[in-house]
Amino acid sequence: MEDFNEINLNESTTVDIKPLSMFQIMFSQMTKDMRFVGIFVIIYGALNCLSIIGAVVGIPYIIIGLRMRESADQFDLFRTTNDARAMRYGFELQGKYFRILKILIIISLVLIAVSIIIFFAVLIPILGSFSHLQQYNSY
Repeated sequence: MEDFNEINLNESTTVDIKPLSMFQIMFSQMTKDMRFVGIFVIIYGALNCLSIIGAVVGIPYIIIGLRMRESADQFDLFRTTNDARAMRYGFELQGKYFRILKILIIISLVLIAVSIIIFFAVLIPILGSFSHLQQYNSY
């Protein structure tokens, strides 16, 4: 615990306050944005988990949201302590986030393509049967 008796509040003490550099401002904003994205992705994953089929996608989203928040924590730790290990671990966590997100994006694109193919595979025969019915009713 800090000893408050040693604090000198005389006018003779000066505090050297340096203005924040542009990099420090951007770094601080980046960690705030990372926390927001992490929370948003966790909430999105939790909402997906409300259905059984959605849980297949929701659980990885929760995991990557946690990775993004942990990465932001490590970057904040680096900012306050200047510990290179914290920065490295933050980048590792961010790399895991992007790797899992890349896999989820590829899977979702494949599922969208398959659903479009199935949609047209079902739609074309239905339209063809309607045209045959119209031709049959016109006779």
